Amino acid sequence: MSKKVVIVESPAKVKTINKILGDKFKVLSSYGHLIDLPKSTIGVDLEKGFEPKFIVLRDKSKILTKLKKDTAKAKEIYFATDPDREGEAIGWNLIEHIGKDKKIFRVSFQEITKEAVERAFKTPREFDKKLVEAQVARRILDRIVGYKISPILWKKVGSRLSAGRVQSVALRIIVERENEIRKFIPQEYWQIEVDLKKEGYEGLLTASLDKIDGEKIDLKNQPEAEKIADELKSQEYVVNDVSKREVKRSPSPPFITSTLQQEAFNKLRFNANKTMMIAQQLYEGVELGDGETTGIITYMRTDSVNISNDALGKLRDYIKLNYGKTYLPDEPNKYKSKKSAQEAHEAIRPSNVLLSPEDLKKYLDEDQYKLYELIWRRFVASQMTPARYEYKKIEITAGRALLGANGSTLIFDGFLTLEAESKEEETKIDFSHYAKGDKLNLVEVKPTQHFTKPPARFSDASLVRALEEAGIGRPSTYASIVQTLVFRNYVTRDKGYFTPTELGMLICNLLIEYFAKVMDIGFTAHMEENLDLVEEGEITPQNLLQEFYTPFKEELDFAEQHIEKKEAYVDKKCPLCGMQMMVKWGRRGKFLSCSGFPNCKHAQAITTGIKCPNEGCEGELVERKSGRGQAFYGCTKYPNCKYVSNELPKVV
Repeated sequence: MSKKVVIVESPAKVKTINKILGDKFKVLSSYGHLIDLPKSTIGVDLEKGFEPKFIVLRDKSKILTKLKKDTAKAKEIYFATDPDREGEAIGWNLIEHIGKDKKIFRVSFQEITKEAVERAFKTPREFDKKLVEAQVARRILDRIVGYKISPILWKKVGSRLSAGRVQSVALRIIVERENEIRKFIPQEYWQIEVDLKKEGYEGLLTASLDKIDGEKIDLKNQPEAEKIADELKSQEYVVNDVSKREVKRSPSPPFITSTLQQEAFNKLRFNANKTMMIAQQLYEGVELGDGETTGIITYMRTDSVNISNDALGKLRDYIKLNYGKTYLPDEPNKYKSKKSAQEAHEAIRPSNVLLSPEDLKKYLDEDQYKLYELIWRRFVASQMTPARYEYKKIEITAGRALLGANGSTLIFDGFLTLEAESKEEETKIDFSHYAKGDKLNLVEVKPTQHFTKPPARFSDASLVRALEEAGIGRPSTYASIVQTLVFRNYVTRDKGYFTPTELGMLICNLLIEYFAKVMDIGFTAHMEENLDLVEEGEITPQNLLQEFYTPFKEELDFAEQHIEKKEAYVDKKCPLCGMQMMVKWGRRGKFLSCSGFPNCKHAQAITTGIKCPNEGCEGELVERKSGRGQAFYGCTKYPNCKYVSNELPKVV
């Protein structure tokens, strides 16, 4: 083959990029990582500067063999893997195997469109070794934690358990929230509203009690509330002030990975993994008729809110043409990325703003359409003028009490023209009939009882936000962190909200006790910052790894010597050998196992003690099960009895 060869990592891109580049190029896929650390061993020489031992993955050897064959006659190879650290490393690791004696080029693009791809191939670059070093350092950090702590969990707690550097800290965040919820004691408090009426005007004005004797009210029980309510019944109500002011609400920046995941959960109820899977499809390419395939959004793993000048110019033209000058600010809206963002990246945006959601609806499935519409609307709105509200407030005196009522009216929708539901947030109150000095008649005093609420459990959206705010993980890791916690049965996801399992809480508490540094949120965030510094060439990977490994090794040695094995015998004999049964832990949670294991391999589920409600089930018991991150209850005789329920059956 004498053609120039292009290597991408996803087979879904091959067809799209091949059509763009034409016959002079042959596009091939690596199907992700072909070269990586071995699965059977740690693959890192801890005594020789943390030297990684990369190998050809066994299940990918045939792919590499074919790549060698297909690139044998090529004189030039262009690596067009994803434009991030991981994509850089995937391409770099292949050079030794297929790039010898050939000209090597690195091309990267934020969107898979004809214009972007052709521009990238006109200006290829060299591989960025600092990006590769940062990615390899991350892999080594994660490998050290996983391959050193997990065996301790196997010995001391149960088989098939695992720990991860970032995953375990995310678990800690969920567990600590659960502990807050369990310890929470509701506090009673009371609020008072009064209905008032002006003589000659039919409208009713409802005002809330704000202050007594100039101090904010704090009514903690019914007697306190009733005492103030009785006092208010005998007061004269006078309008003390009527004010209004204009308030602006500015648009949000275009999406980055974390905000896309949050908004997709809040508005579409997509979990993080589903959001990224669909975004990947939109990025890699969609057929738009006549067999043409093009990427319709930019790269979806990014923490930068930047927009290219070209895309910005087209967007401003689009807004002016379709919405008018009043919706276009005089100067482009500017947004600031967080410090660690890779500024060479762009925000997640449509590749072509002219392709509206309605234009593409017939080419997309339902979920693709919903996500594209979310991205498109957010991008367009980000460069529109602010919405303007008129905020109005009325103050009323009643003896030593001060009451107030307020509301807002939308006077110009601005960017909210794209967010119809946000327009409904306004609270319209007609204050035009009231003036300072007006006397009002009391209609009713309404004291109401309330209780403080515990903090909410984390959802996909709020967990991603918490990880981002703490500086834990990076855009490419959020979805996989959540997915791993669910898969390992450390947390369950119920209607999008996470609850730690008994196993998850056990693992978390054990890790906090013996691996305080690994589980420290601040230290984990510090390591993320150091990875960024490796990418920037400010520190070496070896210095980063040594800073991590020195305290980690001390904790590891202590844990290996002092963690006691979690053994809990139960008052039950093994039906096969007669030895005592004991509680053990596995990836699906706890179960009963013969204490004679491995000589006797009898094991059974821990049942609830409640009989299966299915007719004809002959008194079999119900057990707690787990699958796909969801906890449920099922008959111990499954699949012969297929009883399952999300709730524990009631005892009749």
